[in-house]
Amino acid sequence: MLQRQHLTPLFTGVRKHAEKQPIQFHIPGHKQGKGMDPAFRDFIGDNALSIDLINIQPLDDLHHPHGIIKEAQDLAAEAFGADHTFFSVQGTSGAIMTMIMAVCGPGDKIIVPRNVHKSIMSAIIFSGATPIFIHPEVDPELGISHGITTEAVEKALKAHPEAKGLLVINPTYFGIAGNLKEIVTIAHSYSIPVLVDEAHGVHIHFHEQLPMSAMQAGADMAATSVHKLGGSMTQSSVLNVKEGLVSAKRVQSIISMLTTTSTSYLLLSSLDTARKRLATEGHELLTEVIKLAESTRARINDIELLSCVGREILGTKATYDLDPTKLIISVKELGMSGYEVETWLREHYHIEVELSDLYNILCLVTIGDTEEKMDILVEALTALASMPTVRLQQRHNQVVVPDIPTLALSPRDAFYAETEVIPFQQSAGRIIAEFIMVYPPGIPIFIPGEIITEENLTYIEKNIKAGLPVQGPEDETFQTLRVIKEHHAIQ
Repeated sequence: MLQRQHLTPLFTGVRKHAEKQPIQFHIPGHKQGKGMDPAFRDFIGDNALSIDLINIQPLDDLHHPHGIIKEAQDLAAEAFGADHTFFSVQGTSGAIMTMIMAVCGPGDKIIVPRNVHKSIMSAIIFSGATPIFIHPEVDPELGISHGITTEAVEKALKAHPEAKGLLVINPTYFGIAGNLKEIVTIAHSYSIPVLVDEAHGVHIHFHEQLPMSAMQAGADMAATSVHKLGGSMTQSSVLNVKEGLVSAKRVQSIISMLTTTSTSYLLLSSLDTARKRLATEGHELLTEVIKLAESTRARINDIELLSCVGREILGTKATYDLDPTKLIISVKELGMSGYEVETWLREHYHIEVELSDLYNILCLVTIGDTEEKMDILVEALTALASMPTVRLQQRHNQVVVPDIPTLALSPRDAFYAETEVIPFQQSAGRIIAEFIMVYPPGIPIFIPGEIITEENLTYIEKNIKAGLPVQGPEDETFQTLRVIKEHHAIQ
């Protein structure tokens, strides 16, 4: 197996085709860069533009793979322990939508945690499914949601044994994993497929010190972001599938419906080469990444007023395992929001973090990082924590996380219902018809169909005031919200 994993049939095939310098009378119109703006061409480089190709016969077709794309997908399936792997150039969002639409139709129930990415809710609207929400465990110290518990899964399945699927986030954006193997066992006892949002876990399959991957746990499908942590180009992901409760042929049909016919061979080639590196060098590389992350975590924990959680967070029903390459840095003791810390790091050290929220910043350590980069991060955080202004305003920020709203209508019914626009401050008690989320990570505060509460309106205002990127509604100023129109009796 390992010997085959050194092959890159897709990248090799595309590169050899470009080396022949064919005379192209097909799209893309820039024709290997010759028709492109010279400044952009010089910056990108001729090699990249030479493989910006289209699905002509020698290069296979992602919609009906039978040549070099099929070979590359088969190698990926072998590497990830799947029966079938499908490449996605629509990011993991496209793979997530495929998973849900492959098992759910109008009126079908799907069990999902409430701290889901917007793409999951979008797929539920497209499919017409009804979400059955499981409340994730909330960390009162960090103000973040963890995974779902085996007890909550058992309870949900007993109440809804007719559900068409169970969706699990493993690991979460912050690197926390639940007991996925046990969750899969419980769901399969009901003959219900397990779909895994593995957007932040492409690397976990390749090292025993990381949480168990979806395929290792026996899940039926997993949407996995290779671009996030695995070394491929942005927007490239894979969908791993195990046969049995899911039909791979139906998955192929659905992903084809959701995928552009102008598939990027740059993105596809980067998936092929990233898979090769993970399969052949991943363990060795990740050993160093884990060491780098753990040493940095220890150094951050030596900085007064800052903390970076590690394995001590484990032990609750929802915190079964941890990806140590995610550095969750709590800044609440500084008297600053995470967003303020993010801005300070950008302005003073040119450091860009993965995300910030009211209480934390998140830094990812990957195979692209070095000791030197970690030194600069620690230096910057030390300088920030020792600033006199921080000492003056130091206070303990109380962590507040709002309750999950009540779902009054299915998201699809709410999305297509007759609506009206009303003032933000007068919306409590009404049913919302649009999404509101903080992005990243893209977890909704409201989804269409939920009843608006004063508590959640206050939480939105607090995030906006803190400078966090609250997105979703048509009115970006948040003066108004779109709600379901109420029809009153005629007097």
